[in-house]
Amino acid sequence: MIFLTCFSTRLIIFFCAILVGISGCAVKNEPAGPVSADAPGGGSELKIAVLPVVNMSGTPAPLHTINQALINSLNRKALNILVPDVVESVITKHRIRYLGGINHTTSRVFRKEAGVEAVLITSLELYSEMAPPKIALTSRLVSTAKHMPVLWMRGIGLAGNESPGLLDLRLVEDPQVLLKSAVQTLSSLLARFLSGRADGAESQRIRNIFQPRASFRAPILDSEMQYRVAVIPFFNVSERKHAGEMIALQFVKTLNAYDNFFVIEPGVVRQTLLDMRIIMQDGLSLADADLIFSRLKADLVLSGNIMDYQDYKGFDGRPRVDFSAQIIAKKNREIVWVVKSYNQGDDRVFFFDWGKVHTAYAMTTKMVQLAVEDLVQ
Repeated sequence: MIFLTCFSTRLIIFFCAILVGISGCAVKNEPAGPVSADAPGGGSELKIAVLPVVNMSGTPAPLHTINQALINSLNRKALNILVPDVVESVITKHRIRYLGGINHTTSRVFRKEAGVEAVLITSLELYSEMAPPKIALTSRLVSTAKHMPVLWMRGIGLAGNESPGLLDLRLVEDPQVLLKSAVQTLSSLLARFLSGRADGAESQRIRNIFQPRASFRAPILDSEMQYRVAVIPFFNVSERKHAGEMIALQFVKTLNAYDNFFVIEPGVVRQTLLDMRIIMQDGLSLADADLIFSRLKADLVLSGNIMDYQDYKGFDGRPRVDFSAQIIAKKNREIVWVVKSYNQGDDRVFFFDWGKVHTAYAMTTKMVQLAVEDLVQ
């Protein structure tokens, strides 16, 4: 009897271990797979100015530490990075206050005075040191050439408990370890891009969960044409500070991956809105859209509303994201695409948090990707 009891107990423990191990293999955030910190760069000679990291998280964060960790990681990839002191001197000399994007003036300054060919802009969208720690970063590389194309843009959202593995052996409790993983992944992805290598595919399982709740696409949109797109910061009615800018960056990142969209650098869009004194109290009006079409020579203007954008601290909770987006076309001055999407991080999760998404950034990435796929079909 005692033998049977011990055997049953061991059998239960064995199956629980298998299930926990499976949960540790849950789909990761963008990028889909781990990136080796030692992956070689492409030895690119593109001269890059790395702007100080901008804090959009709405919470205190060690920006100097994050910025230094990013620069160190980029230097280990043997990329041609402008000395930080020179970047700081250019910013101080020309009193550049906004570092979340660049406009034509800033671009010319860096190109002429420092010989910079591209600027790397990084925003911190989530930072929490409470166990388990969480972090989300988005970086984009913008050319200083005349038309200032966004050459590359990627992001990453990590949580210390997203892949704990068997008996929580892979649980990350040190915020510095998570920070190091995030900046190494971003720098490796940038090095791969500059060397002409692909980033890798994403998981289909997570992608299928976050389909838009409703969408409309007018037949006037031609998937074979190239469109110049201006993405406007979303009207933010959520409690999360900077949520409107963060969701806009998600659309910039996703649209920029398609060849038939030329996405205007967000810093140029911001400067244009300031110059024209456009204040969107309830969203983008048709009159404002006409001004943007004229000034930016855009074919499409994308805007929207963000109703909810929440992360959680600690082990218990779930992120929530609720947004709607629309596109106005210059050709007929009408709305040609509308999408509504809202989800929670544990949607369709029924067993041991298997498949749960732990950050609003990671979930929004999937939601926006699926929304844009509906647009480009």
